[in-house]
Amino acid sequence: MGLRELFQRWTKGENARTIERGEEESRMTPVERDVDREDFEGRKDDLLAGRDRAGADALDVASDDLK
Repeated sequence: MGLRELFQRWTKGENARTIERGEEESRMTPVERDVDREDFEGRKDDLLAGRDRAGADALDVASDDLK
C-alpha cells in the first residue's frame, strides 16, 4: 500500500466520522449541544493540563544549577 492509498483511506474514515457526528448533532436539542460543547472544552483543558506540567521550567533551571 502506497502513501497515497493510506492517505485516501484515512480521509475516507475521517469523512465518515464527520458525517456521523453531524447526523448525531442534528438530532440533539440545543441544551444537549451546549452540554456536549462544554464536555469537549473540558476534555481539551484536561489534555492541556496533562501535557503541560506545572513547574517544568523551574525544573530545567534547577537541574542546571545542580551540575
